Amino acid sequence: MRVLVTGGAGFIGSHVVEALTARGHEAIVFDVRADPAADVRDPAAVARAVAGVDAVCHQAAMVGLGVGFADAAEYVSRNDLGTAVLLAGMAEAGVRHLVLAGSMVVYGEGRYACPRDGVVRPGPRAVADLEAGRFEPRCPVCGAALSPGLVGEDAPADPRNVYATTKLAQEHLAAAWARSTGGSAVSLRYHNVYGPRMPRDTPYAGVASFFRSALARGEAPRVFEDGRQRRDFVHVRDVAAANVAALLARPAPGALTAYNTGSGEPHTVGEMARALADAHGGPAPVVTAEYRLGDVRHITADSSRLRAELGWKPQVGFAEGMREFAGGH
Repeated sequence: MRVLVTGGAGFIGSHVVEALTARGHEAIVFDVRADPAADVRDPAAVARAVAGVDAVCHQAAMVGLGVGFADAAEYVSRNDLGTAVLLAGMAEAGVRHLVLAGSMVVYGEGRYACPRDGVVRPGPRAVADLEAGRFEPRCPVCGAALSPGLVGEDAPADPRNVYATTKLAQEHLAAAWARSTGGSAVSLRYHNVYGPRMPRDTPYAGVASFFRSALARGEAPRVFEDGRQRRDFVHVRDVAAANVAALLARPAPGALTAYNTGSGEPHTVGEMARALADAHGGPAPVVTAEYRLGDVRHITADSSRLRAELGWKPQVGFAEGMREFAGGH
């Protein structure tokens, strides 16, 4: 199979390229880091890139929460305009299979259960609560404490920031392309991906990267809120394997299928910081009670659909992956 990998020189994309190559497929890298002319917003460049390929694995994106709403136009340009131009080029070239780098951020907060009112969806947390250190969402009906759970792919979307909004728009564009062309599209809704080649200390890097960089400087990782935020940390090699499985699957034409892509083992941000600190032999984490507007409290999703339908399962455990990551590999 001949696969165009947009963002193929980046963190996740480069691992996808390696995974495809290791399985005997031909991976073509389309990335502005490798070639300044390889911009998914350029119709001519896209037309040249998609010619003769069997599928496209779309990893190119501007990621992270950003540094303020001033980034909004750039996010929309890179993520949504870029995706629209890419899909138009695929439609013209007759390429009918897409795997999209989706994100669990499209859900907003995760799944919560109230002992009185059942499953509920709390709204964005109030600044006054965050300032007072009240980080846990409460039941929007009765105000009771909630129990976080796993969110499934059929949960309503509720993006809470610009990046999340653009990731949801990418899925809608891909679904419209699939209906129009009869193509098949898969969105892998990534959880917190970490591992080798993760960017360091940029506004768009994951928190694991910031923690590791702090330890490398001999500083304690600074953990926001109370450190009890639940996430699913999934290794980049497992994410790359999920992309290969999705590329080989060829799901039903004319639609987009979403798959949560996580390890299936939720951990708190504090646990992750401690695991890195222990593996590095560095200072213990410091819990700061700081917060970022737009962050959600808990988001861990059910990845059983991906395992059942595509036969994928993660291979890198949390402790092993954090030891490797702490060592800078």
